[in-house]
Amino acid sequence: MMEKAREILLRIVREPGFEEGTHWRRRAFETDEVIVREGDVAQRMYLIEQGQLRVMGQVALDDQRKIKPGLADLGPGDLFGEMTLFEKHPRTATVTAIEPGRLLEIDCVALSGYLDAHPETGYLLLKALFQVLMERLSKANERLEHLFAWGLKAHGIDKHLR
Repeated sequence: MMEKAREILLRIVREPGFEEGTHWRRRAFETDEVIVREGDVAQRMYLIEQGQLRVMGQVALDDQRKIKPGLADLGPGDLFGEMTLFEKHPRTATVTAIEPGRLLEIDCVALSGYLDAHPETGYLLLKALFQVLMERLSKANERLEHLFAWGLKAHGIDKHLR
């Protein structure tokens, strides 16, 4: 479903009333460049045209040790930052470039206004974004189940369960 969301966003940025430089911009990035940082508050979403990005969270192992696991890799056609479409929301992860590339940075306030003025397109985009979010949630649930099972086995708890 990511393809459908990408297709709709590309159609919107080509609209004469949705102007480059005002409502969206094309942005190049270099290896190791941070695109968004966990905790930052902004209302922009991104569509990757070229290159690879890594989504990283932060996990505190104890008071002194923290790790930053890679949660997902993103490439051309992928989008992120859609959670800020309707309100400012702190970023839930850091996204860093793992190779040079280019993306579209879309102002979510402008996009929301566009979707209000074009409800049919708005419905189609929200439907596609909802499906993307459901796919991501399903993958996250699967990863949690595997991690939980690993933890039970690693600590010998699984043999006590029936």
